[in-house]
Amino acid sequence: MLDQTQEGSSMALTNERVAWFNGKIVRESEVLIPFRDQGFLRGDAVFDMTRSFNGEAFRLAEHIGRLYRSLRYLDIDPGLSPAEMAAISEDVLTRNRHLLGPGEDYWIAQRISRGINRVPGDNWDYYGPNVIVECVPLPLRERAKHFRDGIEIITPSLRRTPPDSLSPRAKMHQYLNLVLADREVKAQKPDAWAVLLDVNGNLSEGQGSNIFLVRDGRLLTPRERYVLPGVSRQAV
Repeated sequence: MLDQTQEGSSMALTNERVAWFNGKIVRESEVLIPFRDQGFLRGDAVFDMTRSFNGEAFRLAEHIGRLYRSLRYLDIDPGLSPAEMAAISEDVLTRNRHLLGPGEDYWIAQRISRGINRVPGDNWDYYGPNVIVECVPLPLRERAKHFRDGIEIITPSLRRTPPDSLSPRAKMHQYLNLVLADREVKAQKPDAWAVLLDVNGNLSEGQGSNIFLVRDGRLLTPRERYVLPGVSRQAV
């Protein structure tokens, strides 16, 4: 599938971001997922995401490695090797870099769904996994106040999904547990962030965030059995 990126290699620079979608570089507005896609219907999809610093991807190899562990957990084959996925991710970042302003950066995301389950009377052109690689601008200006003033943390009433039910070590589109917890917290204080407790009442994680505590000169963080092993967390 990697060779198919050549179909988009001559695309001129535009004011719209582009993405890699099932073998082609296309404008973001042209990335269209069928309504019968299992990622849309059931959350049957995985993703991973890193950010750029000064336009360069941060620890991309580690993020791609985690993506493929998530794919194995869901038994989805994207039809691409990790090296090919990394090369596509770098290509998408390069094609969108000209849209960054001074001091701006991207999230770079890879998203893979199981695709469409065949039903009688279907007439779709493609039934394999839907694969998207995209860039999203980081909300650095909006979050600048958090770096200056800190973030208020609230633990919601919802507990994190227990690892015996669904592994937190796989990064999946099944995010409702975290989404509902975040909505509960923001209904109380819009600028607060949710950090969920696990089933044992210990701190676990939030939506897109690991947590650390400093106590008696020691740096503490939840055990990986209960949280996604964040790449930035490992760097700390």
